[in-house]
Amino acid sequence: MQDYKKKTIRIAVTGNAGSGKTSVCEIFKKLGEMVIFSDAIAREVVAPGSYAYKNIINLFGQRVLKENGSLNRQLLRKIIINDDSARKTLEKIVHPEIIRLIKLNMNKAEKDVKRFVVVEIPLLFELDMKELFDLVITVSADHELRLNRLICRDKVSCEDAKLLFSIQMPEEEKAKRAEFVIKNDGSIEQLEKSVELLYKKLIKKY
Repeated sequence: MQDYKKKTIRIAVTGNAGSGKTSVCEIFKKLGEMVIFSDAIAREVVAPGSYAYKNIINLFGQRVLKENGSLNRQLLRKIIINDDSARKTLEKIVHPEIIRLIKLNMNKAEKDVKRFVVVEIPLLFELDMKELFDLVITVSADHELRLNRLICRDKVSCEDAKLLFSIQMPEEEKAKRAEFVIKNDGSIEQLEKSVELLYKKLIKKY
C-alpha cells in the first residue's frame, strides 16, 4: 500500500465551461493549498515572444493580436469553435506547452513538500492526463446555468456558447471518470461548504 503521507497528493479539478472550476480552486487556495490555475498557465504559454505565440501568429496572422501586441484570446476562441481544423492545429501548438508547465509546477510543489497540489485542468480527459494525478474532482452544474454563466462571463453569444459545449466531452462522462463530483448549482456559500467538506475528507484520508 502506498504511503501517501510521504508524497504530495496531486488533485485535478476538471469540468466543462461555466461549471465553476476556478471558484472551486479559489476555495482550495483559501484553505491554504497550492493551486495551479489553467488560465494563468494558458496566458504564460501564449505570452508575446513565446514559442506558441509565434506559431499562432504564423497560423492566423496579425488579426488575432490586440493593439498592445498580446493575443486576442476572445477572437481566437470564436475562430476555433467555428473551425474544427483551426482548433486542432491550435491545440497541437498550445497543449504540449500547457502540459509541460503543469508538470513543472507540480514537480516544484513536490520539492517544496506540499501536502496537496490542486490543478485546474478543463481538458484533463481530452488530453489523456488522468494518470498524472492521484485523484480527480469533476465540478458539475446544470446545463442552462453553465450556459448563462458562460454568456455573462465571457460576453459570448448563446450560439457560440453552445458551440463551445459541443466540442467538449459530455459532463456526465467527466463525472463518471472522477473520484469526486462537486455540484455547483447554488450559491457561492453552498459551494464553499461542499469544498470544505470534501477537503476534510481528503485530509483524513491522506
